[in-house]
Amino acid sequence: MRRAVPLLLALLVGAVLSGCGGGVAGVTASSGDDDDAPTVARTPMQAVNGPPVVAPLAVPLKLQAARDGSAPGFVSPLRKEPRAGLVADLDSGKVLWSKAATRSLPIASVTKLMTALVVNGHSKPTERVRISRAAVAAQGSRVGLLPLYKNVQLETMLYGLLLPSGNDAAVALAEHVGGSVQDFVTMMNSQADALGLHCTTFDSPSGFEETLRQRDAKNRSCAVDLAVLARAVLDQPRLAKIVATNQAIRPFPIKGRKLFLQNHNPLLKDHYPGTLGLKTGYTDAAGKTFVGAATRGGHRLVVVLLNTPDIGRQAEALLDRGFRALGVSNAAR
Repeated sequence: MRRAVPLLLALLVGAVLSGCGGGVAGVTASSGDDDDAPTVARTPMQAVNGPPVVAPLAVPLKLQAARDGSAPGFVSPLRKEPRAGLVADLDSGKVLWSKAATRSLPIASVTKLMTALVVNGHSKPTERVRISRAAVAAQGSRVGLLPLYKNVQLETMLYGLLLPSGNDAAVALAEHVGGSVQDFVTMMNSQADALGLHCTTFDSPSGFEETLRQRDAKNRSCAVDLAVLARAVLDQPRLAKIVATNQAIRPFPIKGRKLFLQNHNPLLKDHYPGTLGLKTGYTDAAGKTFVGAATRGGHRLVVVLLNTPDIGRQAEALLDRGFRALGVSNAAR
């Protein structure tokens, strides 16, 4: 039997239904059809290495439903909207703006937020990750320079996963924690069930898609679920620190003994005030995807964009309008 849906998710879904209609570099995939897939139904699975370690979230505040896509006081700044999206308060669960927020769509490297969450719950920073041939051969965006059969500090691999969106890091971490990529994916789906993510399913730890058609993309989620996932990641101090890092220099077993990493997050690149980080993604099937968060005036807002024409501009504009709707002026920036 499926675990009870956590209150934050229930509130978000209720609000949307009552009122509203990764790294980029190096990723290659073919474009797909513009179809709207139905919500994904999955049978709950048990984690390979024990039960999920992240407790379901609970926010004991009543959600104010958004109407016509926006809560009172929120005026959408977008001319060309993403296929789906959401702006919500991470602490109260209040939805400020949404579009098709329960539509199941491909999410590309945003998948790596769940990968990081599972790794975080089943590992210690001091562990060492052995680099396999499968990790070195990973396609799409990569950390690169991974030394075959060498052992790399697990924390360095998490930075490689979340900053440059390394698909090679995703494979290496999945093999380390799950024993195999397939078993690790089972753990990812089990964790999704534990969080009550109703339209989310995972088929890889990276989100890379080799399929030719959008409806064949198997790493899928919706804006509501991704807001809950973002809250779960930010509630883990270890992960919150990493996703908020713009640049990092990490120990690495190559000549020079250092690995230089750059985050793809446009909020961090633009020094958007109060940025809490999180994750970008891109494939031809998913388009540009993003889950970002920022804090201002005592509020933490999350913005989710699925298949957006412009991650940075739309995320910043929506966050600005969100804070303004909560009574936080732009002068606080």
